[in-house]
Amino acid sequence: MTKGFMEVFPELALEQEVRALFEKVKVERVTTTRQKDLIRVYISCGRLIPKTVIFRVEEEIARQLFPNCNITIKIQEKFQLSAQYNLKSLLETYQESILLELKECSPVEYSLFKSANISFPDEGKLVLEVPDTVIAHERCPELVRILEKICCERCGIPMEAVAHYCQPKENPRKAEEEIALARKVAMIAAKAGARPAATDYGMSQEQFASVMSGGYSASSNDGQPQYAGGQDGTACNAAQNADSSVAQYGAAGIAGQNGAMPGDRAEGSMQAGGMDDGYEAYLASMGAAAHAAQEAPFEGGMVILAETAAAANRMRPDAPAAGQSAPAMGQTAAPAAGTKGTASAGGRNAGGQSKYGKGKFNREGRGDYRRGVKKSDNPDVLYGRDFDEEAIPIEEIIGEMGEVVIRGKIIAMDQREIRNERTILIFDVTDFTDTMTIKIFTLNEQLAEVKEGIKPGAFVKIKGLTMVDKFDGELTVGSIVGVKKISDFTTSRMDHSVRKRVELHCHTKMSDMDGVSEVKDIVKRAYQWGHPAIAITDHGVVQSFPDANHLLDDLWKAEKEKRKAAGDENPDRNDFFKVIYGCEAYLVDDLKEIVTGDKGQVLRDSYVVFDIETTGFSPVKNRIIEIGAVKVVEGKIVDRFSTFVNPRVPIPFRIEQLTSINDEMVMDAPGIEEVLPEFLKFCEGTIFVAHNANFDMSFIMENAAQLNIELHPTYVDTVGIARVLLPHQAKHTLDAVAKTMGVSLENHHRAVDDAEATAEIFVKFIPLLEQRNCHTLADVNHLGDSSPDIVKRLFSYHAIILAKNDVGRVNLYRLVSESHLTYFHKTPRIPKSLLMKYREGLILGSACEAGELYRALLDEKSDAEIARIVKFYDYLEIQPTGNNMFMIHSDKIENVNSVEDIQNMNRKIVRLGEQFNKPVVATCDVHFLDPADEVYRRIIMAGKGFKDADDQAPLYLRTTEEMLEEFQYLGSEKAEEVVITNTNRIADQIETISPVRPDKCPPVIPDSDKTLTEICYRKAHELYGEELPQIVVDRLEKELNSIIKNGFAVMYIIAQKLVWKSVEDGYLVGSRGSVGSSLVAFMAGITEVNSLSAHYRCPKCHYYDFDSPEVKAFAGNGGCDMPDKMCPVCGEPLIKDGFDIPFETFLGFKGDKEPDIDLNFSGEYQANAHRYTEVIFGKGQTFKAGTIGTLAEKTAFGYVKNYYEERGQHKRYCEINRIVKGCTGVRRTTGQHPGGIIVLPMGEEIEKFTPVQHPANDVNSDIITTHFDYHSIDGNLLKLDILGHDDPTMIRMLEDLTGISARTVPLDQRDVMSLFAGTQALGISPEDIGGCRLGCLGIPEFGTDFAMQMLIDTKPKYFSDLVRIAGLSHGTDVWLGNAQVLIQNGTATISTAICTRDDIMIYLIGKGVESGLAFTIMESVRKGKGLREEWIQTMKEHDVPDWYIWSCKLIKYMFPKAHAAAYVMMAYRIAWYKVFHPLAYYAAFFSIRATSFSYELMCMGKERLEYYMAEIRKKGDEASKKEQDTLKDMRIVQEMYARGFDFVPIDLYKAKAHRFQIIGDKLMPALDTIEGLGDKAAEAVVDAAAKGRFLSKDDFRDRTKVSKTVIDLMDDMDLFGDIPQSNQMSLFDFTG
Repeated sequence: MTKGFMEVFPELALEQEVRALFEKVKVERVTTTRQKDLIRVYISCGRLIPKTVIFRVEEEIARQLFPNCNITIKIQEKFQLSAQYNLKSLLETYQESILLELKECSPVEYSLFKSANISFPDEGKLVLEVPDTVIAHERCPELVRILEKICCERCGIPMEAVAHYCQPKENPRKAEEEIALARKVAMIAAKAGARPAATDYGMSQEQFASVMSGGYSASSNDGQPQYAGGQDGTACNAAQNADSSVAQYGAAGIAGQNGAMPGDRAEGSMQAGGMDDGYEAYLASMGAAAHAAQEAPFEGGMVILAETAAAANRMRPDAPAAGQSAPAMGQTAAPAAGTKGTASAGGRNAGGQSKYGKGKFNREGRGDYRRGVKKSDNPDVLYGRDFDEEAIPIEEIIGEMGEVVIRGKIIAMDQREIRNERTILIFDVTDFTDTMTIKIFTLNEQLAEVKEGIKPGAFVKIKGLTMVDKFDGELTVGSIVGVKKISDFTTSRMDHSVRKRVELHCHTKMSDMDGVSEVKDIVKRAYQWGHPAIAITDHGVVQSFPDANHLLDDLWKAEKEKRKAAGDENPDRNDFFKVIYGCEAYLVDDLKEIVTGDKGQVLRDSYVVFDIETTGFSPVKNRIIEIGAVKVVEGKIVDRFSTFVNPRVPIPFRIEQLTSINDEMVMDAPGIEEVLPEFLKFCEGTIFVAHNANFDMSFIMENAAQLNIELHPTYVDTVGIARVLLPHQAKHTLDAVAKTMGVSLENHHRAVDDAEATAEIFVKFIPLLEQRNCHTLADVNHLGDSSPDIVKRLFSYHAIILAKNDVGRVNLYRLVSESHLTYFHKTPRIPKSLLMKYREGLILGSACEAGELYRALLDEKSDAEIARIVKFYDYLEIQPTGNNMFMIHSDKIENVNSVEDIQNMNRKIVRLGEQFNKPVVATCDVHFLDPADEVYRRIIMAGKGFKDADDQAPLYLRTTEEMLEEFQYLGSEKAEEVVITNTNRIADQIETISPVRPDKCPPVIPDSDKTLTEICYRKAHELYGEELPQIVVDRLEKELNSIIKNGFAVMYIIAQKLVWKSVEDGYLVGSRGSVGSSLVAFMAGITEVNSLSAHYRCPKCHYYDFDSPEVKAFAGNGGCDMPDKMCPVCGEPLIKDGFDIPFETFLGFKGDKEPDIDLNFSGEYQANAHRYTEVIFGKGQTFKAGTIGTLAEKTAFGYVKNYYEERGQHKRYCEINRIVKGCTGVRRTTGQHPGGIIVLPMGEEIEKFTPVQHPANDVNSDIITTHFDYHSIDGNLLKLDILGHDDPTMIRMLEDLTGISARTVPLDQRDVMSLFAGTQALGISPEDIGGCRLGCLGIPEFGTDFAMQMLIDTKPKYFSDLVRIAGLSHGTDVWLGNAQVLIQNGTATISTAICTRDDIMIYLIGKGVESGLAFTIMESVRKGKGLREEWIQTMKEHDVPDWYIWSCKLIKYMFPKAHAAAYVMMAYRIAWYKVFHPLAYYAAFFSIRATSFSYELMCMGKERLEYYMAEIRKKGDEASKKEQDTLKDMRIVQEMYARGFDFVPIDLYKAKAHRFQIIGDKLMPALDTIEGLGDKAAEAVVDAAAKGRFLSKDDFRDRTKVSKTVIDLMDDMDLFGDIPQSNQMSLFDFTG
């Protein structure tokens, strides 16, 4: 009794296709062994099941149904096949399965069958032609028996198999393979310690020298002989160089001769025309064993080669040391000198005594304390004692193992000071198998000495105790016995070939979460290897170009100096290494027409709408099994044609699943030789129509050609028409289009039904086409001219585009721009039509397996189609077999099942290159630099959700030798051509170009110099009168001269126009950066900071005072700090002005430093300012400054941690951190600078500088940004910083609420100044506001706890003190541990400490230091670059105190004084409103600066507020970010309550969406302060309220779309008043 397979295994989960196949399988019986360790399942099925599927199902049964049992599942299959099968079709279909089965159990027979020529002389007879060898005679009978058993018993196909023995064919590559083998064996011998000689190979000395010169090098980096032809020590494919039986069958033959049992496996598979991988491994191992076996022990008749195996491993230059895996970042671990390959658990070996004295160890104290830093005479000892034990791999340390010895590279270091003047030195050491954290406890006084040798980058050997750290739970090494320096034990791959290749396909970290190597590292590696060039070809983008160019400039600079030193006075960069700039494009073939073969026909003609079903996708390989057609005349169906076609081959299962057509249905049908003529007769005088017509017509045309039928048809593709008429439809498959057009499609994928449905669709399309003025087929074709909607839905292929020259570079940028702006759909697509338009200066390559050519070959397209594709490209590309190994295991790719299949694909491409005279190049498709770097890409791809992330292809940059070795199967001559000759040929066509135009292109505003001068002097006269003070004239002349001479006037005029426009519209503008250092900027209205020295001036009679003693006393401070004074001339109060800021801070002492004019516009006005730039420069001349978002360290940490956790692997944090460094910096997205605008001069094209795109490729955005990060081009094009800021917005609201202009606010008001020292001006005490001692809560720059503590420490008295404090708060390492310490211990005061960058220059000049040097020192210190020794010496010579020098050394970043002054001016004005117009201040603060204001928590009274404040404070550091932000706002509300102010409830008809209002002496909150009521909902409430009162809560919900949850909350807070729940009326509503 049989049962269905899925009945027997109902819980078994299989892939959909496999499950569908096994649903037709019957289980005959199930047996098991007595031990229950083997289960056999006997099945029967009506169609063939590939052996790969059988094996997969066996594994799934064991894994899913017997997860914890040691059980083997074996499926024994039997097939009842249809009469469509004969012996030949069975072998064609089932050969790969037979090979797989033979490989598993009979490796010798596998080799025989794989290499045999098979023929079928008679029906049911199979002839195997095999070489006449002893092995063949011995094993062929068994192979024949197996084949007969499979065909007859399993498949039911009667057959007779015979073997014919013939002489082995002469290998045409025999000579070159012999040479290659000789070279390899020579290398193996050299590695084994022998010197190769000519007599060893039966050669003359001349022949031997010639052979060896092709790749044999005296020594490598490690002093060992190297062979340039390959670094792995494997033998080449040369079957003729050993005993014929062994050479023919390799390791498999050896196994067979020694009685290999079924189940023994031979590694590798036979290579075409040569030996298999097993024999290569055999040769390599024998070579390695040559000298090791001499000393090997003999036991039981066998030589034990444990040490020999280790020798064979060490023979490989890239092999890791014993127990180690491959290192990362391009490094290859090599064994340490003297390594024995074994170690005890503690990492100790019984080594001899060191030749250096170990010294006595001071045992006073505990642990590492009180020890001397070094206790050995050995100069290699950096810390502690000497030791001799060998290191063990870090990956082998899995727990507290006691004492261990490790070696590695220090990659990170930190230190923590602890009690008792001691410090823990913590550093991470990696040996590239794993990483370990080391901890050394040392006295503070010894720290510097310890760190002399123990520093990042050093290679060390360490002996210490493994222990679990009690703080972080991580395994570390502590109680350090000793640390020794060692040499770098890693070796880097080098390219030793005399002629070097060029890599033409390379991806960097900019390649959209795909490449993981920095472009600079890739370019540097190619340069170091001596390659003449390298191409950068990221996916769809060119964002790595600037970095590549910067490195190239550095390399050329060094090279130029070398050449000049060698006597070359004018070095030519054109003969230097070059970077080839290109990209791997997503190419779309939009050149295919809707109508093919148009002969002038009209639209309303006669048509035959047809469809075919086939056995596959290839018109060459596959067969037609059904044709269905309908004839359409004058828009009506008048006739039908339908027939099956006998393909005379079995119909594949997937086709049967798709079409429901099986072998029985076509058995009695006529063949294509009968059907096709009948079908063509039916079609006579008509036009063909089909859905995806290229597919259907390719089969018709191919079969017609095979039958010698001449055919020149006209055919129409309804897919193309559907894309035009239904552009917004996601899919244009037949079923999708039929549904849209209202056409029934009941039996989809049956030819006659599909044809009928297509005909109805086409008939409905005709009037729609006529509405678009299409009356002929030519008109229809024009409709199909490339459009973005069509391109976005077509299939895309990869293609390499290289820029040949500067014209090509600009054209490439145009393509990149269009692909992002117009054709972006998941990827940036480039239609072929656009590429043809901009093809000048470009070189086009066919790319990888995702390229158009490779896909066409995989799909076995017709020769005509292949020719069309090849002709489109300038060169063709092939890649290493490893790159495409995934295809062997892919169910979607049927034609690739072995390495040989991949190699054959490459051979086809090579032949096409020869046929069409196209150069063929071999590329690596580089995605990471070195083999070990694949871990980074693996982790990133896993993080993106790729299921095959762990199966990384070897996409690393290879040497010339490695690539020559890879392509040896093409023959040495052809390998050299594709690897070296042709890649250099392409590179030679490409000029040396710069990816970014080197010249500066500022915008031009006519007469900007004159206009700026007039504006400045007009303002100067307005302030200082007709007779200007000499100090003003001198300063203006100096600045204007520098500005105009260096071409900067236009930048000032641009800023002036923007600021004046904003002020005109009612918004003040705050300046940023050091622009306030420029008096011209002040006079032009760009900044409010007057950089002149402190002075008095009279607004009425223009009296001024710059020089009186009382004015001079305020030198270096602000004029606002001076006492009030009346004008001695007219009696008016004098204006106190000036901040004493040198112009040199802005443009340098030569006045030629590029100005950076940054402006803070109101956040709500920023968009207007951006739009106004288009008014100034013209539409299309301004672009947002683009940014590139890369994988941040925190995100990368999550990727790495999750990756190992998901796979059940524990990694120490130090190892995770090491891997994280390789993952960070990978491009994730693009964005825009918050205020950066790039200005393009009129008459220039943006693509001459950079491509452009939408931020984050948001196709719905109207913003266009630069494709390059703005830093890459801001030296070439002007960048305006038009930033949004809250302060100008708040000032505008305060002015609107009070009617008082902020410009009239005095900067010396005592009550305002008192806010920075206490709370008295607010009328409250600190106890009223939670103990806060100051009144500056909510004041910009000074409202944080950090800033308030600075105020308490420094006790400011003047406005200038506030400026200095602002400088301190914005700097890095300027206050904490620096100025704070100096002020606290009395060494300096707030007036003398370094607070802003200007302080340094002014102080040093005052000390007599030359002004240019003072400026240089200031620039170095403010950027965190510290002080040079010669500068320190100069400073000391000019009596600069030590504390000042110490302070300079600590600084990492400094704020300019002008920036601080501009910020404090804004803050001071806001503080003035807080004191004198409190309700206006609180309304403005809550509206603009409050980020987490809650009506429910803050507006229900002081007691409720303080309760919630206490609750949040109880949580301490555990409070969430939202709670912390809420607490900040609560403190301002608490202050408002303390001052006696309160809120009124929200009135739904009066409240505003986002702004608080003053109602009497109270505030009404904004609607968006209600929890859950977002911005849009709040605006909807305001709009609804304006249209009339709400009848009920239901009416409110209907009109505002506010959620029920929010309405319930509003109801709880009584915001609805007496509004009823619903509109329904009760009878009682009418009674009194």
